[in-house]
Amino acid sequence: MNTSNNIPFIDLVTPHIELEQELTGVFRRALQTADFVGGPMVKDFEEAFATFCDTNHSIAVSSGTDALRFAIAACGVKSGDVVLTVPHTFIATTEAISQAGAIPEFIDIDEHTYNISVEMLQQYLEEQCTRTRSGKLVSLRSGRPVTAIVPVHLYGQMADMDSILRLAERYSLTVIEDACQAHGAEYFSKNLNRWMKAGSMGRAAAFSFYPGKNLGACGEAGAITTNDADIAKKIKMLRDHGQTTKYYHEIEGYNGRADAIQAGLLHIKLVHLAKWNAQRRERAEEYNRLLATNDVLTLPHEPSWSRAVYHLYVIRTKDRGGMMNHLKNVGIGTGIHYPVPLHLQKAYVSLNYCLEDFPVTRKAAREILSLPMFPQLTADKQARVAQEIQIFSSTAPLSRAENEDNLLVAADRVA
Repeated sequence: MNTSNNIPFIDLVTPHIELEQELTGVFRRALQTADFVGGPMVKDFEEAFATFCDTNHSIAVSSGTDALRFAIAACGVKSGDVVLTVPHTFIATTEAISQAGAIPEFIDIDEHTYNISVEMLQQYLEEQCTRTRSGKLVSLRSGRPVTAIVPVHLYGQMADMDSILRLAERYSLTVIEDACQAHGAEYFSKNLNRWMKAGSMGRAAAFSFYPGKNLGACGEAGAITTNDADIAKKIKMLRDHGQTTKYYHEIEGYNGRADAIQAGLLHIKLVHLAKWNAQRRERAEEYNRLLATNDVLTLPHEPSWSRAVYHLYVIRTKDRGGMMNHLKNVGIGTGIHYPVPLHLQKAYVSLNYCLEDFPVTRKAAREILSLPMFPQLTADKQARVAQEIQIFSSTAPLSRAENEDNLLVAADRVA
């Protein structure tokens, strides 16, 4: 096979080559000033990212997982509280909940957007919770108080935030956005009659700057956005061993500070993010056009209230494994986000979920396939991806969905 014709799932080389001179300047500045942790480059990035997200505060930290963990803790979630989220996400979402001392309980996803289903969320609150005499909402599943919702803006598309916030207000719940895949995504709020940025609608929000994200560092980094000054202050203490002044510790915290080099690199890239997101939207529209007539595929759905930034372009197909192997054999990279739902992971056996729970999530896990998606992806390469998908679709057996469901069963039973 001629590897020069290969199409990678993601290209992290080209954008760094394009910005090489500016990016290397960050290293020179760090070496010349010895500002390696915190300092002016971190502060400058925090201010710029807060402006980008239309929020009052942005606090840079060491990773997206730390960002969500600190946000949950700073928003007042206590040890033993239940936090609601989805089983169709990366495990960092639930790790952050657990590491903040809380208990994750799952709500199934919407089969079109792959984000939390508002209908299932409402059903859970109405049928799987009760009120104590004091009015506290308690989970019938665990007997623990339910205090927060973490909607995940998956694949670069925001969840239905008006509906989520309406339910949260009715049940006195805190909403903390997992915006780790949604830098720059927008949602049209009918309540506010304007477009809102990811990270600006919940009480706080977490972002990841893992290298493959729309805004990626050259290592690990994350940030929290909020409009609440008290939450911002608490997060600043949590990231730095609980101190506001050196060696004076008001609480126990963590070593979660951002380093100056990553902040400086992110600040340079942030200038280009709107352009890169627009290019991702163009690539998604081109895929939609090229794949529209392929009736064995389910293409991404973008509601009228959404401006997605396509961190991933995710299709569904019954024979996901066959299509993935075919594309691999012709030099086209793909991914699966995510193949095993969290409620079936060995790490969460103690939550006592079973295979039959969350059927929409299970269906997605069987069928989803992420195609190459990055701003520098060219139209001719997209045409080749579509052509190879069509070749496979026209010759492959109709379905292997039942066999792939067995893989989930196997995953659930692995010791």
